[in-house]
Amino acid sequence: LYRFGASVLGYDCHSGCERPYIDGADTSWPAVTREPRVYGFHATLKAPFRLAEGSTLSDLERAVEAFAADHPAVLGGMLAVRALGSFIALVPAAACTDINRLADECVRKFDRFRASMTQEDRARRLAGGLSPRQIEHLDRWGYPYVFEDFRFHMTLTGSLAAPEGDRALQFICGKFEQVPQAHVLRLDRVVIARQDRKSAPFIVIREALLGQSAIRPYAYSF
Repeated sequence: LYRFGASVLGYDCHSGCERPYIDGADTSWPAVTREPRVYGFHATLKAPFRLAEGSTLSDLERAVEAFAADHPAVLGGMLAVRALGSFIALVPAAACTDINRLADECVRKFDRFRASMTQEDRARRLAGGLSPRQIEHLDRWGYPYVFEDFRFHMTLTGSLAAPEGDRALQFICGKFEQVPQAHVLRLDRVVIARQDRKSAPFIVIREALLGQSAIRPYAYSF
């Protein structure tokens, strides 16, 4: 699944290196995937944030390790390529409450490490048009699409107009059908990805396996 997503984006956020685009991608593909390439192939559980004053990266890494050890992995079911508004993403074909619960806990657990958002960031978010509830989420959690407004997804393109979006959707669907071993989501780890400067690509700097607690062991039937 990761190899498929990274080849669609042309970037591997674990190595920090570019990679060849998926077979059949034409010369327009770098523009199609420019926006999500910065983040790498991933699913957001806690939106990007700057570290709060007094918090260190080591503090955050230890908290993520402890959190992951104490939470079981999640079997998310079948994946499907879908258009979400103007962009294309991989999403669970059916709603998965276990994924939503994990994301909710990440939002709450790691918020103590988040610096308050700047007025510039707030204005940028508000310009996108938010509901009253989403504005409340933005002001409390630094991100509008949490809890009831969260939707687990792995982004594959940027915002596309209808004709280009239709072509990209058909192309990605065809390619995904050729990788049946990637069709079932097994969420077995969480990672920290860091952006060293604005517009720089994100790079994974810490990976923590879910459900590895020696005190509270878990059994899986994946």
